[in-house]
Amino acid sequence: MHSARPARRGRLAAAAGATAATALVLGLAVAAGTPATAASPAGLTVSEVYGGGGNSGSTLTHDFIELQNSGTAAVDLSGYSVQYTSSKGTGSWSATPLTGSIPAGGHYLVQEAAGTAGTTALPTPDDTGSINLSGSAGTVALVDSPTTLTCASSATCTGSPVVDLVGYGAAAIDEGSSPAPAPTDATQSDSRDAAGTDTDQNGADFTAVTADPQNSGLGGGGTPTPGPLQIHDIQGDSFVSPQDGNAVTNVPGVVTALRTSSSDGFWMQDTTPDDDPATSEGIFVYTGSKPTVAPGDSVLVSGTVSDYYALAGGESLSTTSSLSVTEITKPTVTTLSTGNPLPAPVVLGPSTVPDRYAPDLGGGNIEKTPIQPNRSALDYYESIEGMRAEVDDARVVGPTDSYNETYVTTKPNQDRTYRGGAELLGENKTPSGRLEIVPLTGSDLGLNVGDVLTGATIGPIDWSLYGGYTLEASTVGTPQSNNLPPVVAKHGRAKQLSIATYNVENLSPQDPASKFAALGRGVVTNLSSPDIVALEEIQDNSGATDDGTVAAGTTIRTLIKAISAAGGPAYSYRQINPVNDKDGGEPGGNIRNVFLFNPKRVGFVHTGSAAVDRSTKGTTVVAKHGQPTLSLSPGRLDPTNAVWASSRKPLVAQFRFRGKVVTVIGDHFDAKLGDQNADGRFQYPAQSSATQRAGQASVEHAFVQKILRVNRSAPVVVLGDLNDYQFSPALKILRTGTAGGSGTSILDDLITGLPKNQQYTYVYDGVSQVLDHILVTSAIHDVDYQVVHVNAEYSDQVSDHDPQVVDLVP
Repeated sequence: MHSARPARRGRLAAAAGATAATALVLGLAVAAGTPATAASPAGLTVSEVYGGGGNSGSTLTHDFIELQNSGTAAVDLSGYSVQYTSSKGTGSWSATPLTGSIPAGGHYLVQEAAGTAGTTALPTPDDTGSINLSGSAGTVALVDSPTTLTCASSATCTGSPVVDLVGYGAAAIDEGSSPAPAPTDATQSDSRDAAGTDTDQNGADFTAVTADPQNSGLGGGGTPTPGPLQIHDIQGDSFVSPQDGNAVTNVPGVVTALRTSSSDGFWMQDTTPDDDPATSEGIFVYTGSKPTVAPGDSVLVSGTVSDYYALAGGESLSTTSSLSVTEITKPTVTTLSTGNPLPAPVVLGPSTVPDRYAPDLGGGNIEKTPIQPNRSALDYYESIEGMRAEVDDARVVGPTDSYNETYVTTKPNQDRTYRGGAELLGENKTPSGRLEIVPLTGSDLGLNVGDVLTGATIGPIDWSLYGGYTLEASTVGTPQSNNLPPVVAKHGRAKQLSIATYNVENLSPQDPASKFAALGRGVVTNLSSPDIVALEEIQDNSGATDDGTVAAGTTIRTLIKAISAAGGPAYSYRQINPVNDKDGGEPGGNIRNVFLFNPKRVGFVHTGSAAVDRSTKGTTVVAKHGQPTLSLSPGRLDPTNAVWASSRKPLVAQFRFRGKVVTVIGDHFDAKLGDQNADGRFQYPAQSSATQRAGQASVEHAFVQKILRVNRSAPVVVLGDLNDYQFSPALKILRTGTAGGSGTSILDDLITGLPKNQQYTYVYDGVSQVLDHILVTSAIHDVDYQVVHVNAEYSDQVSDHDPQVVDLVP
């Protein structure tokens, strides 16, 4: 396997502005009367208290507490609460925790309990609770903590964490020398003046007037007022928002799409863009629950700007190679109007996105550079992050996966494979036309490479931990099948030895019978029943259960039976059990390499004592009658060498065909886990896994050299999942002994002899690439080599790898 994926859509992530200290403060439980360390923002007060909601004679249906921010900056209210106690001052308080933010110069409305009377609902509240306030007397506190107060007097209820205190009517607890006046009827509230005057004297600062609730979407006089910043100001001309971590007020936009499956929220876009191509006009608003708005709503959003990083397993904010997504979090949303037209999408044609996928920054962080839309695809998509985009008649280059993600290309002629994919032709040369499509409707597309989404596919641009920039499609084109036919290998001639390699993706007895049956048909029909099949990722008999089982006979025999049932030969097999939990792969699975062989066509050359522990003792090359012979066949190649730590050890064996002895080495090199994200912020990404594969290739090259020193005409076949590209240092070392490929080649990598547009065995996130190889020594001739595409390009694949087969004369 190329890599492992955790669940994709969870909020296992970090915000760029978050710190350990921040987390500590947010988690602090403040006891009543205990001074808090944080200073309260200037100008944050309780501006109105109303307890007559739903009472007889009232118009309004609910009680409410209104806050006011007379300061010059928005205030994040996360961790705050409003609290109430009766006029008796018993020390028993009720609390409503707050979320979102209050804009500079604005208000924040907390709706509380309803009565049975009243005809008029409050304006859309910014938060809701269930406190039943008295209409005539009581005490309300604004508290910089969610912890319920226990104080019972005016003296003990002052100071942090209490930010503001309002006693009204005959309240035992108040601020100053007297409480605010008691409302005279059910229509009145106690209200502070419009300037937010706070002399710490409730009796002087409040007046009993007709209740006038205002939420954060309303400025003075109840008129909707956009804030000072627009979306392009928040996005800025950099990858990380210049407002990251700041509260923003009444940001205007039109809702363009909703996400309700996970990471709930909505996208909105400004209809009055600036003229800077580097600043996006769209943004995601993370609500955390199903949004209450609809596409076409014109809204004002207040909240906190956060650059969100999706984290892979084991990553932290300091180590992740993910790019961030700029969002507004903890939002309060005011809807101004509905049914507005959506902004026209950016149409992604063949020449829209730059041909270069990412710039070479010597491993540097692209987020430290300004957005340059013409520099690379990463820059371009960042410049339209959150905006509506459209791709028309999009050809599929990566099949729909189990997450219902499909990859298309915006550049139909770029790096095209002969079956319609998009090919990796060099290191760090990801095809820039490749784009991930995720339907917001949740409809399962089930598309294969070469299929087409006809018409328009439209939605906002997002970024995914897997696949890079993504079009979250609210409109999906009509699927058109291209009926991509599976490849069927040409059957070799009788004098040719047929050898195949097949990664069967964590095969175990726990897999359904349908997988075994499909693999059996693939071996028989598509690979034409090879004489020898080198298998990778055969798991032990208990599969991923980590119970100490290492034997895999049940797994292997079940596959052999499936091959026979499909009309294939009765294969024999050879393998060596690994040491428990020492070969990597899925934990508990004990994956290993296995040889199947048709005893009617080839003979197995068995050497070495049955008493030898072949899992830990390596095979060596010895000269016997002038020919290279293995001390152990089957054997493992140098299994205690550190280069094979937590990785599969090569399985080495010799077979006899028409009087010739052929050495076959079955491989499964170290996977690309741990490498930096090719779609991420570090460019070009560091490939930490490449060091181990280079070491593995060096050990194997030296082993093949030992065989050739005994007989330079010895036929050797090296094959399997090498987890690296045909142009990689590891493959150069395997062939020549040097990372630059300057040494004498002792192995021919057969896939490099195919036309460029046929050089792939695997499709990862929409990129067709080579991970599997068959290499042969020069003594081998009359070679017919084929990659058999039956899995990687299909949504219903039984393995993520395509097998290969070579017919040769040793």
